[in-house]
Amino acid sequence: MYRLARTGGSPELLGWLARRADGWAGLLDGDGTVLQAVAGTARWPGQDAAKLASRAVRELTVRGARAYSLEAGGRTALLLPLDGAGDGRDTLLAVVAPRPVPDRLATLLADATMPLGLAWSSESVERKRRRVDLAEFRGREAVLHLLMTGQLSIAHQVAGALRPKLPDPVRVCVVECTGGQRDEVARICADASGGRTWIVRCPVYARHLILIMPVEPDAVSAPGGRGAGAGRGDRAPLDRTVAELVDDCVVGVSEAVPLSDTAAAYRQAFHALAVARGLPDRHARFGSAPEPALVAGAAGARWADALLAPLLTHLPRRSQDPGSQELAATLASWLAFSSHATQHLKIHRNTLAARLKLIGELLGLDLNRLAGQAALDLALCIRAAPARHRPDVRREHTAAPDLDAVLSGPGIQDWAAQQLRQIAPAGPTAEETLRTWLRCEAQLAPTAAELGISVPGTRKRLVRLEAVLHRSLLRTPSARYDLWTAFRAADLLA
Repeated sequence: MYRLARTGGSPELLGWLARRADGWAGLLDGDGTVLQAVAGTARWPGQDAAKLASRAVRELTVRGARAYSLEAGGRTALLLPLDGAGDGRDTLLAVVAPRPVPDRLATLLADATMPLGLAWSSESVERKRRRVDLAEFRGREAVLHLLMTGQLSIAHQVAGALRPKLPDPVRVCVVECTGGQRDEVARICADASGGRTWIVRCPVYARHLILIMPVEPDAVSAPGGRGAGAGRGDRAPLDRTVAELVDDCVVGVSEAVPLSDTAAAYRQAFHALAVARGLPDRHARFGSAPEPALVAGAAGARWADALLAPLLTHLPRRSQDPGSQELAATLASWLAFSSHATQHLKIHRNTLAARLKLIGELLGLDLNRLAGQAALDLALCIRAAPARHRPDVRREHTAAPDLDAVLSGPGIQDWAAQQLRQIAPAGPTAEETLRTWLRCEAQLAPTAAELGISVPGTRKRLVRLEAVLHRSLLRTPSARYDLWTAFRAADLLA
């Protein structure tokens, strides 16, 4: 019994008792609720045995007894209190056996209460630890979600109960782990950062850790400039340290940004991760031209406001229906993570589909088309742009322009030209591959058929282009929307 308690815990020990009794064994609380149970033979329906055991517990409670036996239907239920359960309530060992009860079964059960009580107590502590870990994980995930949606004040309030304090400014780092390494890599990151980094297990990708790392104030990108580094005179940056300490992990890192730009920084880090997969040291930092949302100007802001107005002013007909803020968050999550948005938002896939259908009806767009997705992604990014990049459109009294007028503006045109210049070194087939892929709604099979090559060959081309563009193409968040915008802007100029 002690060997089973040490090696297999209460399930193994209960199973052994059930087999010895040629019946059913379980643990019940003082209300008769079955906490754990094992049937020793197939001829004993577990549900019937559990009902008899629960009935015996209720009678024991009424009589105020410590131990009890109840006979019914050719079976006997034996109850004994568990020694040292340590979970703050009465826990009872119950065994249901055929009549007559096997010889010396009651003595065997009395001997089993101590090792079983120790095993159950140990397992109760482990269950509580897991609940605490899960609560902390959900809390950190909630803070990340608030940061991604720009709700900084609420994020700080929720984060106040956890450690460490949210840094500002930050770099966002995405660590891709192998196998079941994520918890161990999280511990390594916490130790290496001295507890100064906010560590979140990604709710979408089971192998990803998201690190929100503090940086020195002078490393923050100035308007129109790029990040300068992780602060002069510091030890090796955490992202580099993790890549060196953990074999087979891959690390992508964003620019240094204010905490309010966490969502943009996450996308940067995710794109850097796609580049890092092809590098020997498995580490890459993001570097790019300005985001299109930052150079769209006043025309872009008016267009985004007009496009999203039906969504942002939507009033639900019923109190349980999603409001405008919830629908906007759903749209942003779906554009970023596609079908994985169900994991990000913790909703059922049917709920996601219903919300997307409503959003499409409100906006008058076909959300199954890449052109509509790219337009909405640009509009949401413009509205989420930092205040210093968002022009004041209140003084503008002209009608809102259409998307083509926005893409014809000088800022977007310069950005698009810079994007397309990055493609040139990849060879003559690069632009054709990308244009075909976008024309086929970013689907591999139709793209391969139109290019006249295999699906694996198409995938390899796109993977090579990820390294050239320093962007993720095949996995969300993907650069497909930016590429569609850049090609459309270039075609308008032509």
